[in-house]
Amino acid sequence: MVVMASVPPEPPARLRPLPLLIFSSRWLQLPLYVGLIVAQCVYVFLFIKELVHLVTHAWEFTEQQIMLVVLGLIDVVMISNLLVMVIVGGYETFVSRLGLQGHPDQPEWLSHVNAGILKVKLAMAIIGISSIHLLRTFIEAGAIGIPTSRVTETAVMWQTIIHMAFILSAIGIAWVDRMTQARN
Repeated sequence: MVVMASVPPEPPARLRPLPLLIFSSRWLQLPLYVGLIVAQCVYVFLFIKELVHLVTHAWEFTEQQIMLVVLGLIDVVMISNLLVMVIVGGYETFVSRLGLQGHPDQPEWLSHVNAGILKVKLAMAIIGISSIHLLRTFIEAGAIGIPTSRVTETAVMWQTIIHMAFILSAIGIAWVDRMTQARN
């Protein structure tokens, strides 16, 4: 029988005071992530409030009104997903490891997250949120020019332009990230 001696891991290198201060400054982001968790709690409350409103008034709403409320619920979920990506991905990337390896609930994307991938995922989430807002605007506008419509043609035009800017920005971010990855 062969007994293998285990080698103890080397202790981490001691940093000089200034590098230690700079490296430790990443923990200043912790209150920001905790604040985003509080913001997510507010979105959960908003979701429940809107869901109760939908259920209690469903028989009074038209199909279009139900669709608008449901789009609002989807919007809240997408924003909450964005918050999760920022909180979990940002903390893992910029502050400290979460130590989720082997955990059954570890998000698939977290195993290969880096700043570039996180930016692309965030840009795609923002495009999704913008798409929902634009769809809601189109539905609310109905037929442009109806005096009861709260949405003007100019507002629709600017929302569409902004949405296209989000799409072009996401393409640019993904392209730059891909060029950076190709060089490494």
